[in-house]
Amino acid sequence: MGNNNQTGHNNGNKEITYKRLIPINNLKQILREIRDYFAGNVTGITRDETIAQNILRILFCKIYDEKNPNRTKQAVFSKWQNETAEGMAKRIYMLFDEVKKRYSDIFDANESVDLSPTDLLYVVLKIEKYSLLNADRDVIADAFEELIGTAFRGGEGQFFTPRNVVQMMIDVLQPNNGEIILDPACGSGGFLAYSLRHLIKKNKKGYLLIGIDKDAFLSKIAKIYLSLIGDNEYHVFCENSLEMPNKWSTKTRESIKLNSVDLIMTNPPFGAKIPVVGDELLRQYKLGHMWEYEGRWKMRDKLLDKQPPQVLFIERCLQLLRDGGRLGIVLPEGLFGNSSDKYIWEYISTIASVIGVVSLAQETFQPSTHTKTSVLFLKKNVQKPKKIFMAIANTIGHNKNGKEIYIINKDGSFVCDKHGNKILDDELPAIAEAFAWHISGNKKKDDHLGFSIKSEQLIDHIYIPEYYNPEIRRDLASLKKSGKYLLTTIADLENKGIIKIKRGNEIGSQYYGTGDIPFVRTSDIVNWEIKVDPVKCVADEIYDQFKKQQDVRENDILFVNDGTFLIGRTAMVTKFDLKIIIQSHVRKIRVLNEEYLDPFYLFYLLNSKIVRRQIESKTFVQATISTIGSRLAEVFLPISNSKAERQRITKEIQDIIQQKTLLRQRSMKAIEGSV
Repeated sequence: MGNNNQTGHNNGNKEITYKRLIPINNLKQILREIRDYFAGNVTGITRDETIAQNILRILFCKIYDEKNPNRTKQAVFSKWQNETAEGMAKRIYMLFDEVKKRYSDIFDANESVDLSPTDLLYVVLKIEKYSLLNADRDVIADAFEELIGTAFRGGEGQFFTPRNVVQMMIDVLQPNNGEIILDPACGSGGFLAYSLRHLIKKNKKGYLLIGIDKDAFLSKIAKIYLSLIGDNEYHVFCENSLEMPNKWSTKTRESIKLNSVDLIMTNPPFGAKIPVVGDELLRQYKLGHMWEYEGRWKMRDKLLDKQPPQVLFIERCLQLLRDGGRLGIVLPEGLFGNSSDKYIWEYISTIASVIGVVSLAQETFQPSTHTKTSVLFLKKNVQKPKKIFMAIANTIGHNKNGKEIYIINKDGSFVCDKHGNKILDDELPAIAEAFAWHISGNKKKDDHLGFSIKSEQLIDHIYIPEYYNPEIRRDLASLKKSGKYLLTTIADLENKGIIKIKRGNEIGSQYYGTGDIPFVRTSDIVNWEIKVDPVKCVADEIYDQFKKQQDVRENDILFVNDGTFLIGRTAMVTKFDLKIIIQSHVRKIRVLNEEYLDPFYLFYLLNSKIVRRQIESKTFVQATISTIGSRLAEVFLPISNSKAERQRITKEIQDIIQQKTLLRQRSMKAIEGSV
């Protein structure tokens, strides 16, 4: 790509008139080509952000020209017959001056199209014959997301909620006629844009879209996004949504009032690293105060020193909603199960009803962030529902690298639709459909894509769908019904004195590397073995401090209790592992009554599929790591009623451990005999 004769468009011999413009159906591909041209040919404009800004200015010129036709017979945004690049560029520059005056709330007076006539000609020839104004809004929105997503991927990536998550929330909450729809942390405007597409497709009327974002550039991008889709019924304000409303601008206060909004959909910024601080800010929120538990959670007069923004956004959204108003908000999963966050749910229960929770796959916001999230759906001040909808999206349509993934048949081929297009492996559309069934009151088979929980079935303010997974409950019930297994919890075994569980200790990193005694951490438990990291070994005197307390014996089982992606790993202590110190994130499980339960059979049970699934379902994110905590005691173990079966499995596991021990012994001897 380079000179204008390679574009295959107007070469100066044909007029581009307004009547001849054709709706575009491949804007995304054209923008990719323009972006690649910029990156490879335009001097001084190679950064994606700068490229995106210039392309957006040009697109606005194109749409503005289409909205104001007949000033000339030939489209202003085109190359006229026998015209030089310089002559065309002068006209486009003047067109952008008109755009800036018309859209002064979007473009600054000093902005310009920073392209040479030759480079501008390349862009104009790419899109001059198409009509953006009459294009399908999906085409415009998809192209916009492609452009902005490329420009701000990475550090800014948290501002972009995946479109399938947005669409699922819209399908659940159904924006309607005459509603005020708000996103108080709108970023680049995704929720508002997709709401607008929904409203237009459903032929809804009288609605108003409002966005707020404290980032001036992103609020500007949101305005551009909505304007490109082609609707004037919106306002986007650059404000801090968490600030006291009386400090908002007059225009913002006139448009947004407390207790007035019909529908809020948002993905607020979250994280302990960006806390909200200051008495004036925190005082306006009940969740900005300290809460104490006295049989139930109660708010105190004392203010917190700080609070993560996502917590305050919940309360601000509820303050803004009218009675009966709906809220869909993306939140980190930890908030749905952490014991330290129970007071938040106590507050929510006083002002709103939980109507649903959808757990999103770990990959949802990757590669931008590894934070696992869920979507919370609330209604303000309505009668508590008898049942709460829950769902678990195991697949989200892309992997951890952001690459699209598709459903695959057993033979390895792709599952395709009737047109031969590969089908994304994305469970959110099915979840939205199941949610609609729930709302309508129709019965649907419970599975991870949609199930109902009675309010009285909720345990200790835990709102994590995986914790109540009906598929696991059904499988456990099936095992019990078969009569082949005795289902007993780990807590039962502890209470009966059959097993004993003890926590390890922390020794302090200052002692790492001071000796030869292994300090066994969660990452050292791999493939049923203890892998020793010599860098973390400690001195004998440190071992002596913990030896009696830890009391490690052969055939003890080490279980990883805390640690993201590691929970549930196990290792059997062998004769080579007796002189070790166990980290606090590891539990030592000892069988006290081997007549009732052999340690090798228990080891097998802890690694069985049904137990692993339970462990995964009871693992919550707490602060920066995951933990199963005391919920390990809730896990059911399916103990076979067949003594012969137990003996067979015990021998098999024992043989495996012995073989691993022998291999380890041989490797140690080989190392000892080396030079």
